[in-house]
Amino acid sequence: MRVFPVQANYYQQFDADFNLDIPGEGYGGWKRGMINLSLDHTAVVVMHAWDCGKREQYPGWHRAVEYIPRANEICHTIFPRLLAAVRQSDLKLFHVVSNGEYYKRYSGYHRATQLTQNPPHTFEKIDSDPVLENLRKFRTENVFVGSHNSSDVRCGFENLDFPEAAKPIGNEGIAENSDQLFALCQADGVNHLIYAGFAINWCLLLSPGGMAEIHKRGIMCSAFRQAVTAVENKETARDETCKEIALWRVALAYGFVFDVDDFISGCSNYAR
Repeated sequence: MRVFPVQANYYQQFDADFNLDIPGEGYGGWKRGMINLSLDHTAVVVMHAWDCGKREQYPGWHRAVEYIPRANEICHTIFPRLLAAVRQSDLKLFHVVSNGEYYKRYSGYHRATQLTQNPPHTFEKIDSDPVLENLRKFRTENVFVGSHNSSDVRCGFENLDFPEAAKPIGNEGIAENSDQLFALCQADGVNHLIYAGFAINWCLLLSPGGMAEIHKRGIMCSAFRQAVTAVENKETARDETCKEIALWRVALAYGFVFDVDDFISGCSNYAR
């Protein structure tokens, strides 16, 4: 098996020290260690990398999704060198998309659909009623995204596309759900996915093709610290606390957290 060494961040969730006022402060916390990754069984997956347009185009979308400027900065400064390093190696590169039309002209999407002839499983839904519909309407107006923002968000999603830095090349697999992503992993012999994209505490964890679903299929799921951002709230946005909590959750429940420069250095030694 072909492997390459790379520094990884992991979280040591033991031992609580009951001599302390807060026993959990005895945990080892974040640590670093050298591990081996397989060139044959590892893939980088870019999830929900979107061109969200300029603020002047969709002001309501930008008002409701404050991380868009951070995501744009990652696309401009991190993605070009990260994806170039992956493409110059024998690692696989996948893309996970949201519902729409913007990705359906790519050969990598047709490959994924051919690997999954059966339609994805759909869950039966409970019947709604006027009370429930009113509750949902209240949440849309008062929680997210706000009634004055909803038209911009809708228009933005209707015109969704890949950002230039994250457009698929060649036959790179494109999945719109977990069945397609798993099929790509099976076909390419991948058992470890390292996620980049937006947002680490929302889509990358819980959307179709995210870690919570794909982990159940036996695939290890890791993330790049510098290639993700998170949905933050008023109280956490300044310090990006939600991102830190999400990275801890990835390290504890799913896999490892890699620094982009460490990963590039590791896989570049095995470039084609």
